[in-house]
Amino acid sequence: MTAPRVSDHALLRFLERAGGLAVEQLRHALEASLDRAGSAAAEIGASEYLIVVDDLTFVVRGGTVTTILHDGSPAMRARALADRGGRG
Repeated sequence: MTAPRVSDHALLRFLERAGGLAVEQLRHALEASLDRAGSAAAEIGASEYLIVVDDLTFVVRGGTVTTILHDGSPAMRARALADRGGRG
């Protein structure tokens, strides 16, 4: 028998309900920490951009963080922004 795949949604619900992780509180904290960069991008009319914080790269499209990458070179970051397939 093959074990069922666990969707991202199910994993989040598990972390929230069984693990005691406050998902929405975490989401709001992350959004607040990215606010300044988002405001700067909006000022110049950017709808697709990267936010690099420490070893993380946040890929933003249309005002939504679609994926978060760990570390990487500038070339990898450029490819991540160009990739329209999405990993979100």
